Amino acid sequence: MSTDPTTPADVRMRGFARRTTVADARSRLDASVHMLTDETICLFEAAGRVLASNVRCTVDVPGFARSMMDGYAVKAADTSGATGYNRRPLTVVGEVLAGSTCDCRIAAGQAVRIMTGAPLPDGADAVLPVEKTELESDRLFALDEVSPGKHVGRPGEDITAGTTVLNARRVLRPQDIGVLSSIGAGRVTVTRRPRVRIVVTGDELLEAGSTPEGHQIADANGPMLSALVARDGGVPVNPGIVADDRDSILAAMRHDADVVLVSGGSSVGQEDHAPTLLARHGILAVHGIAMRPSSPAGFGMLDGRHVFLLPGNPVSCLCAYDFFAGRAIRALGGRDRAWPYRRVTRPLRRKLVSKVGRVDYARVGLVDDGVEPIAISGASVLSSTTRADGFVVIDGDSEGFPAGAEVSVHLYDS
Repeated sequence: MSTDPTTPADVRMRGFARRTTVADARSRLDASVHMLTDETICLFEAAGRVLASNVRCTVDVPGFARSMMDGYAVKAADTSGATGYNRRPLTVVGEVLAGSTCDCRIAAGQAVRIMTGAPLPDGADAVLPVEKTELESDRLFALDEVSPGKHVGRPGEDITAGTTVLNARRVLRPQDIGVLSSIGAGRVTVTRRPRVRIVVTGDELLEAGSTPEGHQIADANGPMLSALVARDGGVPVNPGIVADDRDSILAAMRHDADVVLVSGGSSVGQEDHAPTLLARHGILAVHGIAMRPSSPAGFGMLDGRHVFLLPGNPVSCLCAYDFFAGRAIRALGGRDRAWPYRRVTRPLRRKLVSKVGRVDYARVGLVDDGVEPIAISGASVLSSTTRADGFVVIDGDSEGFPAGAEVSVHLYDS
């Protein structure tokens, strides 16, 4: 039994005595979420993962002077004044390929055939591109002059030893993986990804992908939440629908995971067991939030894992996930807590009305460089989010925005 004095009482069939503000709920959530431990993984598995610590290079990249062109390694002075009308003769004394070495040392008037990426032979200080030469029998002629260092990659030109190449908390991109490989990092230490158990309840639900029939509907929240969790760097675990009874829901909430998302049964109906179970066996920190949709949302802790109560109505579920659960999953995995949505600012084509005292999540479309409101209400109409280009958040101290007002739109598309 929780001894937390802020734990709300059983509100089934009674309604909420008060609702927590979005700001207060987020503040309490942020204080309870801490980054997970580290793990070391193979470089080939590291794309998209979050670096746990700074990565420092211990070698020069490249570690040797190398040719940046196919051509001839030369002494630059031997090409001085060379043109197509004033060819300068050179003697070819060897060849060096990428990955091999040349034991010869270039003297005045000599050249070594060289391929891109091959080490520069001793005595050479430039590379004469092959297209700037003519070869007659065993005699090479320079048709242009090159300056010292021309077409030569110097040691450490890409990365010098001692450089911090990547900083902690970076989400690794494909090019980052390439850099890590170039400095010899075959394994990399990253923040562990949170395991997220998705608990979808509702005896009226059919398994995801089923054809709706009779008075039953197909589960939409399970697949949607799985995709959202993966987007935010978590590992979704979704075995299927959980029966609407206390024992089944409690057992699912105690799954081996870092985060539990309970979809459905979070409100004040007679069959909404999840809040009571969380209050009885753990800590129900917040239940009932001053927002639309998603007012029945809540969260707390059970046996050291974060539990989020998400409404069953799909839009409410998406909204509550975005405001709270997604924020926690990103933070646990070392990512930025902020929304992963690009924002644009556009004028409203018509007014967008809200009610003071609650935060509204308004779906909108972008039309002719303006913002067209689609819906604020309609928590069960998931298609409103697919028709929308994004959403506008209306703060609790606002009555909305008049037509023509500039509003910030969070875009669903990345």
